[in-house]
Amino acid sequence: MVLLHGFGASVFSWSRVMKPLAELIGSKVLSFDRPAFGLTSRVDYSGHSSSANNDAKPLNPYSMAFSVLATLHFIKFLEAKQAILVGHSAGAYVAVNAYFKDPESVAALILVAPAILAPRVVHKTVNENDSRNEQSSNGNSDSSVNSIMKILMVFLKFVEYIKQSVRLILEAIASVLTSLYKKALSAILRSAIGVIMIRILIDRFGIAVVKTGWYDPKQVSDHIIEGYTKPLKTKNWDRALLEFTASLLTDPGSEMELPLGKRLCQISCPVLIITGDTDRIVPAWNAKRLQQAIPGSYLELIKNCGHLPQEERVEEFIAVIDRFLKRTFGGSAEQLSEQAVA
Repeated sequence: MVLLHGFGASVFSWSRVMKPLAELIGSKVLSFDRPAFGLTSRVDYSGHSSSANNDAKPLNPYSMAFSVLATLHFIKFLEAKQAILVGHSAGAYVAVNAYFKDPESVAALILVAPAILAPRVVHKTVNENDSRNEQSSNGNSDSSVNSIMKILMVFLKFVEYIKQSVRLILEAIASVLTSLYKKALSAILRSAIGVIMIRILIDRFGIAVVKTGWYDPKQVSDHIIEGYTKPLKTKNWDRALLEFTASLLTDPGSEMELPLGKRLCQISCPVLIITGDTDRIVPAWNAKRLQQAIPGSYLELIKNCGHLPQEERVEEFIAVIDRFLKRTFGGSAEQLSEQAVA
């Protein structure tokens, strides 16, 4: 089982559940600090980001592609054919992308307060009378269309052609403007101004954001604050965080694929979605939409819980996963280990 933390978090956010999860599945549980977070080295990628030759560039360690490949590497490190990926918040985004990269390596997905924008679910209904009328009109179309109607139809097709041409032109212009905007914003983030801005934001709002993640902010102890702020003592933490943010804007791979929200319906492995009923960071309604978008997925709502179920409601969190694993794989913990994890 591989645990993937969210934005601004680290392996610390899993510290209360790693041992219980290992005991539950009777196997190894691994978590790692993703680049730009935790106590990882903050390598300087700024020189490579401006390189014109994409083929000569090393993979950006702060990119989504790197996090996905690192996740799959750790599955192999565990000497496992498959692993259960547990992703919290932005870590859920990594988990789902890792699944699409190598679905054969993923036995199941457990998405905790997933920071994945769910698509709107539109239920289309067909009026029976309208359907009959349409069929009737189609059946009589050959006899009712006269020369004037034919001219009108040709004109309408011409108008539609013009509309499509204008739409394509506008989309091309929008694409260019978006690209320029992303490059400009990326340049600002990587500048000295960006560093000053991120320091001010973290200094003023960092602790407040941590407390916002909890249902009861009074339960956020000094130990928890220390766990979340300790990574801010690492060298170049600010530049790495900005580089991570910039990579989200300039990731070339994302432009070559459908948006993740449109690919959720293609997930075929077992999926459990866990969310707190009072999550103020990623609202519970988004998790409900995700459950509707992912075929066969399960949704568990933990009461009196915020954005961090694995920290705030440990016993309920473990119990929910236990039910899911037994329902999905059946049998004892030893059998779960043999079927799903290394």
